[in-house]
Amino acid sequence: MKVYSINTGLFKLDGGAMHGVVPKSMWNKVNPADDNNMCSWAMRCMLLDTGDKRILIDTGMGTKQDAKFYSFFYPHGSDTLKGSLHQLGYQDSDITDVFLTHLHFDHCGGAIERIQDTLQPAFPNATYWSEESHWHSANHPNIREKASFLKENILPIQESGKLKFYNEQTSSYFDGILEVLRVFGHTEAMMLPLVNYNGRKILFCADLVPSMAHVSMPWVMSYDMQPLHTLNEKAQYFNRAVQEDWVLFFEHDLHTECATLEQTDRGIKVKESFALRDLK
Repeated sequence: MKVYSINTGLFKLDGGAMHGVVPKSMWNKVNPADDNNMCSWAMRCMLLDTGDKRILIDTGMGTKQDAKFYSFFYPHGSDTLKGSLHQLGYQDSDITDVFLTHLHFDHCGGAIERIQDTLQPAFPNATYWSEESHWHSANHPNIREKASFLKENILPIQESGKLKFYNEQTSSYFDGILEVLRVFGHTEAMMLPLVNYNGRKILFCADLVPSMAHVSMPWVMSYDMQPLHTLNEKAQYFNRAVQEDWVLFFEHDLHTECATLEQTDRGIKVKESFALRDLK
């Protein structure tokens, strides 16, 4: 199997919101803020090519929103989802599956594109995978999360007839490729793919651990619905990551794609960091 990091561009979010209770005097050294207290973040996806399946995990923000929407998030950089795929030699029609960890706009926006006045799947031959309880939550959002769940990103997937839910009955489709860990701190039933690659496990961290800095236990985003759940989930999976030598893949870290962890006398810390392409 081949595994690729897919860069879809950069955007900005409030530094305080991204780092929660951690003071700016600490996080500003890791990801310096601009004059508006905004920090740049990656929207980094992953492509798995098994030969007969080409599975795209998350899709970034996409390009179909209006100028007012983008004025809040300052998309920048030269990378795009389709541009990155095309550079690797993949056409839109080659993607067999789009696996969405959750339905916040910066993770699923590229799944749907606007062609003239019509919203349609960006990958015409792909099955789109979501989690059923999360799908329900995204379609009936609480007030705090409502701005992150955009109907134009979600409803066209169902209307296309290409939506499937990952569950016990459908999980066999991914046998030998990945298993799924469900977490509930950031949002309802976010799915984290744990990818099998050359005898190693790669955890696609999504928003449980959006960047390498968030490996530190107190670094929990203010965007999380249940931050204490996030703390417990980080502790649970970090222990497994150390014991089983997992690779963590960061979706939002501006510079670092991957890291491994180790147990130290000061708790679990980053052991080493590297690019996905350097993982053998």
